[in-house]
Amino acid sequence: MTGDAIRAALVRRLRLTSNISEDDIKEIEALPISVRQFPAEMPVVRDGERATDCCLIADGFCVRSKTIANGKRQILSIHIPGEIPDLMSLFLHVMDHELSTLTPSTLGFISHETLQKLHRRAPNIAEMFWRDTLIDAAMFREWIVNVGQRPAPSRLAHVMIELRERLRIIGRVDGDHFEMPMTQEQIGEALGITAVHANRVIKQLRQEGILEFHRGRVTVLDERKFLELADFDDRYLHQSPTL
Repeated sequence: MTGDAIRAALVRRLRLTSNISEDDIKEIEALPISVRQFPAEMPVVRDGERATDCCLIADGFCVRSKTIANGKRQILSIHIPGEIPDLMSLFLHVMDHELSTLTPSTLGFISHETLQKLHRRAPNIAEMFWRDTLIDAAMFREWIVNVGQRPAPSRLAHVMIELRERLRIIGRVDGDHFEMPMTQEQIGEALGITAVHANRVIKQLRQEGILEFHRGRVTVLDERKFLELADFDDRYLHQSPTL
């Protein structure tokens, strides 16, 4: 994938969430981007590192996570093409969590110096990136509520629907099917449960005729039950410039 294709992925997503002008698009299209390929489950930026670039996902899936002293990991968020999951490193100089690939991924890197100059030169783009970080914060709030208050089946359904709705706006949902390329262990890390418990929850949702989860792909069997179980309200995703 070329730098041009990566820039186009960013522009497509910004069109859906922000009021982006043709001048803004030209600025983004002129950004120098270094393209790199990463294998699955590879750190992109480690906890405690000083990043010098921001990472734009062109293809693949990434996660942010924290690992505590006993080695247990909590997945904090899942990230998809068109997103810049470490935009905060532009101003928070030492990473307080890890960004890693979930699948083989194509990533584009934009230097902090380039982005800082862009922000000063194009304040409307700076506002769009600021809005992006606020949406990110809204998603964190929802994940805290999800892990802290919902029972495990509802937690899983909520994470799945959130991912589906984000994939939908970039054209990555195929009817009742969408990608969620996570192992049962990784699902457990996202939900705050064990891999064994995650396996039981997946079996329960299949037995209740709500969904199938096989080889990283979700098939929704009953949309009404799926939505009811998740208790999902998509306002926090702010998938329109008017929200």
